[in-house]
Amino acid sequence: MRDFQAPGRSAIYASNGICATSHPLAAKVAVEVLEAGGNAVDAAIAGAVLLGICEPQMTGIGGDCFALIKPAGEERIVALNGSGRAPKTYAAQAMRDRGLDAVPLRGVDPVTVPGAMDAFCRLSTDWGKLGLDRVLAPAIRYADEGVPVAPRVALDWAVDGPELSGDARKFYLLDGQAPKIGQVFRAPGQAEVLRRVAREGRAGFYEGEVAEDMVTSLQAMGGLHTLEDFAATACTYTDPIAGDYKGVELVEHPPNGQGATAILMLNILKHFDLAAMDPFGTQRAHIEAEAAKLAYDARNRFIAEATPRLDHMLSLETAAKLAALIDPKRAMAAAPPLTEAVHKDTIYITVVDRDRMAVSLIYSIFWGFGAGIASQKFGINFQNRGAGFSLQPGHPNEAGGGKRPMHTIIPGMLRKNSKVIMPFGVMGGAYQPCGHARFVTNMVDYGLQAQAAIDAPRCFSGAEGMLAESGYAPQVRAELAQMGHQVSLSPEPIGGAQSILIDDSGILIGASDPRKDGCALGH
Repeated sequence: MRDFQAPGRSAIYASNGICATSHPLAAKVAVEVLEAGGNAVDAAIAGAVLLGICEPQMTGIGGDCFALIKPAGEERIVALNGSGRAPKTYAAQAMRDRGLDAVPLRGVDPVTVPGAMDAFCRLSTDWGKLGLDRVLAPAIRYADEGVPVAPRVALDWAVDGPELSGDARKFYLLDGQAPKIGQVFRAPGQAEVLRRVAREGRAGFYEGEVAEDMVTSLQAMGGLHTLEDFAATACTYTDPIAGDYKGVELVEHPPNGQGATAILMLNILKHFDLAAMDPFGTQRAHIEAEAAKLAYDARNRFIAEATPRLDHMLSLETAAKLAALIDPKRAMAAAPPLTEAVHKDTIYITVVDRDRMAVSLIYSIFWGFGAGIASQKFGINFQNRGAGFSLQPGHPNEAGGGKRPMHTIIPGMLRKNSKVIMPFGVMGGAYQPCGHARFVTNMVDYGLQAQAAIDAPRCFSGAEGMLAESGYAPQVRAELAQMGHQVSLSPEPIGGAQSILIDDSGILIGASDPRKDGCALGH
């Protein structure tokens, strides 16, 4: 039990359903959908689409999503890949011929066709109860009427706003400036798009005037996108992958997501007695950092839409060999730097309903405000997921027409004794596999309940060295530096997490990260 005299938040206990996400309006709308007779899929779609209005720097209908679904009355997990593809004529060689060694982060080059809306429509048809007209109604209303900008959103908007260009500045700035806390953001163009999807389904987005607006806007900036690219967009069901950690099974999406990285990282950490270490001390942070370097190096070399070495990444033998490379007293050199971009802007939502259908859904435009550009008429902000491609000739993740790039966003679920016990997610771009591993080890090795596991301080060793949150003691940071880590205080919170425990007693327990504006709500 937490110390009620110390800052913190309580977990949410409910019997009939819970939503945990990064903005309170989205959590509220999701619960209202449950109360109206909708199921977890209906609620997750309603909340996720609204998050594109509440947190437009993080996500939107111009982006991608991934979902894990546990159907009511079953323990199987269904994976739906809602990531879009590069235009058919997209080519790495054409970019190399322009002197590029990496796909640009902004502008039209990194824009892939948005896949999330197709996935939402498929989820609604295959698993929902209420229909898109009811499910999209809250987001339509808030897009028309406006949403007051929340504190964490305002912080991110101020950082990401300068990356906006062209028509995007008109749609996502107020009088040329990032909105301040409490100012109202409206998106009437998106409201109209959602009305068309509510009436026409996916055709309201991928065909007709909305698709023409997106394609015309992209082509005007030199994009290779065609109406055929948009019309051909289709999400795909896949088989989840999983790995065991001390009796708890972590379930992830297969590539092109990076979920295999989290499984590999946990397999490496099995070789160390984490439970004997101070959970927020020097040794645990060091071992985790070294495991992350090794697991991420494997990710960088192998993960692509058609990963040729997935079995190698998931192999216990591979993990054992990598673990043997870790010096308990000294930091290794960083893994080779990525040429494909990674960043940390996304949203995550999880819902469990009264019938114990569970949804774990993550939805993103990649970097803050994605490519920084928007469609001329409706103001649809385009993702920059193409920046996740490699331009290295022959790389499995080499950019190419019709391909999906390596994705950072990964929804997760935990399973124990073949039973799903928790949908969860950790936002934070490249951090996400490390975040999944830390969340699991916080609970399994240190006995923390989910809310405490989420609240706990984080550190991450990536391209910028080791970033440590202020929750780490100065002495710990100094000791890590002495071990060879390039340690600095993280300039912003590292990631954000949400989870719902399906307790053996039948009660649901929701947890939500204080690093974001959101919460868990139940009924």
